[in-house]
Amino acid sequence: MGVRWYVAYPLSYRHVEALLEERGVPIDHATLQRGVVQDSAQLEAVWHRRKRPVWVSWRRDATSIKGKGQWDYLYRALEKTDQTMDFLRTAPRDEEAARRLLKKAIRRHDVPAQSTIDGRAAHEAAIKSSKAAPGTASAIRKSKSLNNIVAQDHRGVTRITRPMVGFKSFDVAPPTLVGIALMHMLRTQQLEDGVKQGLTVAEQFYALAT
Repeated sequence: MGVRWYVAYPLSYRHVEALLEERGVPIDHATLQRGVVQDSAQLEAVWHRRKRPVWVSWRRDATSIKGKGQWDYLYRALEKTDQTMDFLRTAPRDEEAARRLLKKAIRRHDVPAQSTIDGRAAHEAAIKSSKAAPGTASAIRKSKSLNNIVAQDHRGVTRITRPMVGFKSFDVAPPTLVGIALMHMLRTQQLEDGVKQGLTVAEQFYALAT
Protein backbone atom coordinates (compact mmCIF):
# COMPACT_ATOMS: atom_id res chain seq x y z
CA MET A 1 0.00 0.00 0.00
CA GLY A 2 2.81 2.39 0.85
CA VAL A 3 4.49 1.73 -2.50
CA ARG A 4 1.22 2.35 -4.36
CA TRP A 5 0.54 5.61 -2.50
CA TYR A 6 4.01 6.93 -3.28
CA VAL A 7 3.88 6.24 -7.03
CA ALA A 8 0.18 7.17 -7.38
CA TYR A 9 -0.04 10.53 -5.58
CA PRO A 10 2.11 13.69 -5.22
CA LEU A 11 3.54 12.66 -1.85
CA SER A 12 7.02 12.44 -0.36
CA TYR A 13 8.29 9.32 1.42
CA ARG A 14 7.83 11.10 4.75
CA HIS A 15 4.21 11.90 3.85
CA VAL A 16 3.54 8.21 3.17
CA GLU A 17 5.37 7.27 6.36
CA ALA A 18 3.10 9.58 8.38
CA LEU A 19 -0.07 8.30 6.69
CA LEU A 20 0.84 4.70 7.44
CA GLU A 21 1.68 5.52 11.06
CA GLU A 22 -1.80 7.05 11.43
CA ARG A 23 -3.16 3.67 10.41
CA GLY A 24 -1.07 1.79 12.95
CA VAL A 25 1.66 0.70 10.54
CA PRO A 26 5.00 2.11 11.75
CA ILE A 27 7.51 2.07 8.89
CA ASP A 28 10.61 4.09 8.09
CA HIS A 29 10.70 6.19 4.93
CA ALA A 30 13.97 4.51 3.90
CA THR A 31 12.19 1.15 3.96
CA LEU A 32 9.50 2.60 1.71
CA GLN A 33 12.13 3.77 -0.75
CA ARG A 34 13.67 0.30 -0.93
CA GLY A 35 10.21 -1.14 -1.51
CA VAL A 36 9.56 1.20 -4.42
CA VAL A 37 12.93 0.42 -6.03
CA GLN A 38 12.58 -3.36 -5.60
CA ASP A 39 8.91 -3.73 -6.48
CA SER A 40 8.75 -1.42 -9.51
CA ALA A 41 11.00 -3.54 -11.73
CA GLN A 42 9.10 -6.73 -10.90
CA LEU A 43 5.73 -5.10 -11.51
CA GLU A 44 6.92 -3.70 -14.84
CA ALA A 45 7.93 -7.19 -16.03
CA VAL A 46 4.44 -8.50 -15.25
CA TRP A 47 2.86 -5.42 -16.80
CA HIS A 48 4.45 -5.92 -20.22
CA ARG A 49 3.07 -9.46 -20.38
CA ARG A 50 -0.48 -8.30 -19.66
CA LYS A 51 -0.86 -4.85 -21.24
CA ARG A 52 -3.13 -4.11 -24.19
CA PRO A 53 -1.65 -4.49 -27.71
CA VAL A 54 -0.33 -1.26 -29.18
CA TRP A 55 -1.02 0.45 -32.51
CA VAL A 56 1.61 0.93 -35.20
CA SER A 57 1.65 4.75 -35.07
CA TRP A 58 4.08 6.16 -32.47
CA ARG A 59 4.80 9.58 -30.98
CA ARG A 60 7.83 10.57 -28.88
CA ASP A 61 8.99 13.52 -26.81
CA ALA A 62 10.98 14.38 -23.68
CA THR A 63 10.28 16.29 -20.47
CA SER A 64 12.71 17.58 -17.84
CA ILE A 65 13.15 15.73 -14.53
CA LYS A 66 15.26 17.09 -11.66
CA GLY A 67 17.87 14.85 -10.03
CA LYS A 68 20.96 15.43 -7.89
CA GLY A 69 20.69 19.20 -8.29
CA GLN A 70 20.50 19.15 -12.08
CA TRP A 71 17.86 18.72 -14.77
CA ASP A 72 17.85 15.50 -16.77
CA TYR A 73 15.33 14.29 -19.35
CA LEU A 74 12.63 11.66 -19.42
CA TYR A 75 12.00 10.43 -22.97
CA ARG A 76 8.61 8.80 -23.49
CA ALA A 77 6.97 7.02 -26.42
CA LEU A 78 3.19 6.91 -26.84
CA GLU A 79 1.10 5.27 -29.52
CA LYS A 80 -1.90 6.64 -31.37
CA THR A 81 -4.46 5.74 -28.69
CA ASP A 82 -2.40 7.40 -25.90
CA GLN A 83 -0.89 4.20 -24.50
CA THR A 84 2.55 4.64 -22.93
CA MET A 85 4.84 2.27 -24.79
CA ASP A 86 8.21 2.93 -23.19
CA PHE A 87 10.35 5.58 -21.52
CA LEU A 88 13.98 6.32 -20.77
CA ARG A 89 15.70 8.78 -18.42
CA THR A 90 18.93 10.32 -19.73
CA ALA A 91 21.25 13.17 -18.82
CA PRO A 92 21.60 14.68 -22.32
CA ARG A 93 18.79 15.49 -24.74
CA ASP A 94 20.34 14.45 -28.03
CA GLU A 95 20.19 12.02 -30.94
CA GLU A 96 21.77 9.17 -28.95
CA ALA A 97 19.12 9.45 -26.23
CA ALA A 98 16.34 9.46 -28.83
CA ARG A 99 17.90 6.43 -30.53
CA ARG A 100 18.14 4.51 -27.25
CA LEU A 101 14.44 5.05 -26.54
CA LEU A 102 13.50 3.98 -30.08
CA LYS A 103 15.54 0.77 -29.85
CA LYS A 104 14.07 -0.02 -26.44
CA ALA A 105 10.50 0.43 -27.70
CA ILE A 106 11.14 -1.62 -30.86
CA ARG A 107 12.49 -4.54 -28.82
CA ARG A 108 9.18 -4.72 -26.97
CA HIS A 109 6.67 -3.67 -29.62
CA ASP A 110 8.31 -4.26 -33.03
CA VAL A 111 8.84 -1.57 -35.68
CA PRO A 112 6.14 1.11 -36.04
CA ALA A 113 4.57 1.76 -39.41
CA GLN A 114 4.68 5.52 -38.74
CA SER A 115 6.46 7.85 -36.30
CA THR A 116 5.05 11.31 -35.56
CA ILE A 117 7.65 13.81 -34.31
CA ASP A 118 7.62 17.53 -33.51
CA GLY A 119 10.43 18.46 -35.87
CA ARG A 120 13.39 18.13 -33.48
CA ALA A 121 16.48 17.07 -35.39
CA ALA A 122 17.43 14.47 -32.76
CA HIS A 123 14.22 12.47 -33.21
CA GLU A 124 14.43 12.52 -37.00
CA ALA A 125 18.10 11.53 -37.00
CA ALA A 126 17.41 8.65 -34.59
CA ILE A 127 14.63 7.28 -36.80
CA LYS A 128 16.69 7.59 -39.97
CA SER A 129 19.67 5.84 -38.41
CA SER A 130 17.49 2.96 -37.20
CA LYS A 131 15.98 2.58 -40.69
CA ALA A 132 19.42 1.64 -42.01
CA ALA A 133 18.95 -1.85 -40.56
CA PRO A 134 16.91 -4.35 -42.64
CA GLY A 135 13.25 -4.62 -41.64
CA THR A 136 13.18 -1.39 -39.65
CA ALA A 137 11.55 0.96 -42.16
CA SER A 138 9.20 3.50 -40.58
CA ALA A 139 7.47 6.49 -42.17
CA ILE A 140 8.19 9.89 -40.57
CA ARG A 141 5.45 12.48 -40.08
CA LYS A 142 6.27 15.92 -38.64
CA SER A 143 3.41 17.53 -36.73
CA LYS A 144 3.91 19.61 -33.61
CA SER A 145 0.17 19.75 -32.90
CA LEU A 146 -0.29 15.97 -33.13
CA ASN A 147 2.82 15.35 -31.04
CA ASN A 148 1.48 17.65 -28.30
CA ILE A 149 -0.40 14.62 -26.98
CA VAL A 150 2.91 13.40 -25.55
CA ALA A 151 3.62 16.74 -23.86
CA GLN A 152 0.15 16.69 -22.30
CA ASP A 153 0.61 13.10 -21.15
CA HIS A 154 3.89 14.05 -19.44
CA ARG A 155 1.82 15.86 -16.80
CA GLY A 156 0.58 12.55 -15.42
CA VAL A 157 4.18 11.80 -14.45
CA THR A 158 5.56 15.24 -13.56
CA ARG A 159 2.72 16.08 -11.16
CA ILE A 160 3.88 13.10 -9.06
CA THR A 161 7.63 13.79 -9.31
CA ARG A 162 7.35 17.50 -8.44
CA PRO A 163 6.85 17.02 -4.64
CA MET A 164 9.85 14.67 -4.58
CA VAL A 165 12.12 17.76 -4.85
CA GLY A 166 14.52 15.97 -7.16
CA PHE A 167 15.91 12.44 -7.11
CA LYS A 168 18.90 12.07 -4.82
CA SER A 169 20.48 9.35 -6.94
CA PHE A 170 20.47 8.73 -10.68
CA ASP A 171 20.35 4.97 -9.94
CA VAL A 172 17.20 5.33 -7.81
CA ALA A 173 15.35 7.47 -10.35
CA PRO A 174 14.68 4.85 -13.09
CA PRO A 175 12.84 2.28 -10.92
CA THR A 176 10.89 5.05 -9.18
CA LEU A 177 9.83 6.47 -12.54
CA VAL A 178 8.82 2.96 -13.60
CA GLY A 179 6.37 2.80 -10.70
CA ILE A 180 4.98 6.27 -11.43
CA ALA A 181 4.57 5.51 -15.14
CA LEU A 182 2.95 2.18 -14.27
CA MET A 183 0.27 3.86 -12.16
CA HIS A 184 -0.32 6.38 -14.94
CA MET A 185 -0.81 3.54 -17.44
CA LEU A 186 -3.27 1.82 -15.12
CA ARG A 187 -5.27 5.05 -14.82
CA THR A 188 -5.52 5.24 -18.60
CA GLN A 189 -6.91 1.66 -18.73
CA GLN A 190 -4.01 -0.06 -20.43
CA LEU A 191 -4.17 -3.31 -18.41
CA GLU A 192 -6.36 -5.45 -20.66
CA ASP A 193 -7.59 -8.09 -18.20
CA GLY A 194 -8.01 -5.53 -15.40
CA VAL A 195 -10.34 -3.42 -17.52
CA LYS A 196 -12.35 -6.47 -18.61
CA GLN A 197 -12.80 -7.56 -14.98
CA GLY A 198 -13.95 -4.08 -13.94
CA LEU A 199 -11.19 -3.68 -11.35
CA THR A 200 -10.37 -0.32 -9.79
CA VAL A 201 -6.92 1.18 -10.43
CA ALA A 202 -5.79 0.13 -6.93
CA GLU A 203 -7.09 -3.40 -7.48
CA GLN A 204 -5.26 -3.62 -10.80
CA PHE A 205 -2.02 -2.52 -9.12
CA TYR A 206 -2.33 -5.19 -6.43
CA ALA A 207 -3.31 -7.78 -9.05
CA LEU A 208 0.03 -7.26 -10.77
CA ALA A 209 1.78 -8.21 -7.55
CA THR A 210 -0.09 -11.51 -7.09
